[in-house]
Amino acid sequence: MDCKKLLSKFHWFVEGTAGIGVPEKFTYPFCYEPHPLCVRAAEEVKGYLAERKEWQEELQEGKMFGVLVVEDKRGEIGFLAAFSGLLAGRNVHDYFVPPIYDLQEPDGFFRAEEEEISGINERIGQLEGDGRLRKCRAEAERVRCEAERVLTEVKRRNAEAREVRRQRRAESPTEEEMAQMVRESQYEKAELRRLKQRWEEEVAGCLVEVERFTVQIQALKEERKRRSAALQRWLFERFDLLNARGGRKNLYKLFQETEGRMPPAGAGECAAPRLLQYAYLYGLRPVAMAEFWWGNSPSREIRRHGNYYPACQGKCGPILRYMLQGLNVEANPLEEEDGKSEQVEILYEDECLWVVNKPAGMLTVPGKSKRVSLWELLRRRLPEEEEPLVVHRLDMATSGVLVMAKTKEAHKDLQAQFKTHEVKKRYVALLEGVVTQDEGVIDLPLCLDPENRPYQIVNETYGKKAITRYQVTERRGNRTRISFYPLTGRTHQLRVHAAHPRGLNAPIVGDMLYGCPAGRLYLHAAEIEFRHPLTDKKIIIIKDADF
Repeated sequence: MDCKKLLSKFHWFVEGTAGIGVPEKFTYPFCYEPHPLCVRAAEEVKGYLAERKEWQEELQEGKMFGVLVVEDKRGEIGFLAAFSGLLAGRNVHDYFVPPIYDLQEPDGFFRAEEEEISGINERIGQLEGDGRLRKCRAEAERVRCEAERVLTEVKRRNAEAREVRRQRRAESPTEEEMAQMVRESQYEKAELRRLKQRWEEEVAGCLVEVERFTVQIQALKEERKRRSAALQRWLFERFDLLNARGGRKNLYKLFQETEGRMPPAGAGECAAPRLLQYAYLYGLRPVAMAEFWWGNSPSREIRRHGNYYPACQGKCGPILRYMLQGLNVEANPLEEEDGKSEQVEILYEDECLWVVNKPAGMLTVPGKSKRVSLWELLRRRLPEEEEPLVVHRLDMATSGVLVMAKTKEAHKDLQAQFKTHEVKKRYVALLEGVVTQDEGVIDLPLCLDPENRPYQIVNETYGKKAITRYQVTERRGNRTRISFYPLTGRTHQLRVHAAHPRGLNAPIVGDMLYGCPAGRLYLHAAEIEFRHPLTDKKIIIIKDADF
């Protein structure tokens, strides 16, 4: 063991840890509230970052950092720090643990092969921008346009000639005149075919040089694809991941075994895997871990300066699940029994539907966790052979008014009302921050972040239209009470529209995904209006929030 290297990365708590107990279990990294030791460690890292003036411009753009509280062999508590990706163009800095594999080694195979691939990119760019290629394409386009003009004119003249022949046939022509008209028609058709062939040959001649360039470019792109894939595999095989059991497995093999696919770009370069790898290498016992964002939010994701965030599932899920083997890890809080009363408040009920007040923390339908769902509770109220029919859903963390059908006819009618936006809903939320505008409309398209489920991101290209009308009802201190009127029904729509910098830039209080934990999510479905599927009468149900 290189003790000198270990000491340069192992940090003592400047203010000590008096009064802060060590957790019995290690942090569940995908859903957690940071342990006080992690908070104290993170504050020291934030202080260090604030002192590095030369990094401030880059840090302002945003980066994820992590801390790992560890215990050495003498039982002393300290912490390690790490960053994700590169910092100031480098993988290695004195204060932070090193990467699992340093792909920046100047004489390494990765850099050499990367330069070769960059050379292929340059050759592709040169060929695609070659003046001869542009000239040949322009000439082919000119000839094609001229051919279209000429052929269009010939077809017009032929059409006029056909009309003249049609009129002559109506005047009872002689057999000789009929034969002459047939010959004229055959000649015109044959001449048009010959003309088309001549122009096609001329266009093809112009495209010979274009095809030569195209073949070269395609061959280079195939070579680039093959070498890039080989380089990625080579790189991922260099990431030898350790775990607390003493196991060792490379990143490529891990993803093949668990996901059946190539690891995504950047896998293994996040802060959490770096921290655990370093601890295992130097015999340090992991105690608790947390990751926080520093700087501005990205344009698509929602990241707030200084907030703590769980590890992503796409890149880090398989990695951390392997690296944590052998540690006594906390249970996933979302899969634990919630201990809530198995009672649900019925706001309205008749022979074809229920309107209920779903508690915060209750699933709408059964999931993977042991938590009881609203669907299960309502099913107990029906005969054994029947079951509730889901019309719409609320997030587990959201409370409030929800409609469930008892019959297929009611279910079909209510779903049609939702599809045509006939149903009107009002939500009440408490936001962290002051919204200065009294009312307005948020229009930000949303889609799932495939590498970090269940997060939704703003994406102008692939996102589905998401529109929310809002109205501020109260401002109190640094918080805003607001009414939301969703005009579309996308997953996490209100949560993202509230938290995103291009939305209200004020996350809902207690939003563990897009803001900060606070006991519960302060979002409540307060009102719903729909047409009764049997009577066609307007039904309005209101249930005020309890916050």
